[in-house]
Amino acid sequence: MSRPKNNRVVHQPPVFTEFKPSGIKGKDLATIIMTIDEYEAIRLADKLGYTHEEASEEMDISRSTFTRLLDKARLKTAELIIDGKRIIIEGGNIHFRKNILKCNDCGTLFETKIGENVKDCPNCNKKNLINLAVNFGQGKYCVK
Repeated sequence: MSRPKNNRVVHQPPVFTEFKPSGIKGKDLATIIMTIDEYEAIRLADKLGYTHEEASEEMDISRSTFTRLLDKARLKTAELIIDGKRIIIEGGNIHFRKNILKCNDCGTLFETKIGENVKDCPNCNKKNLINLAVNFGQGKYCVK
């Protein structure tokens, strides 16, 4: 029996959770699931340029675990680009540091603290907000 996975720290939920080649219906493509912690590994290493050591500290995991996550994420990204597969980002054992809210009226995206009770869009003052962390079970997965 394998031991349970520790929760990994992720800065905030992804804004976009599905990617596919254009011009082909998603239902016609093979689908790959990229976990949120794999997404975070790509973000830290390839977008922000963190070293494996820096990224592993940011995610509160070992360097070897970070390297494995990054290798899996890069393979899945290559399958999207080279083989024309669809990627859906979901799942994983995670804690978010911050959250993102989206206003459905004006499209504004804004960062909030976990548990912060924001009711109005800071741009248009309307109440039609979507909590992006909620899609990932946010509530029991949070870092103060």
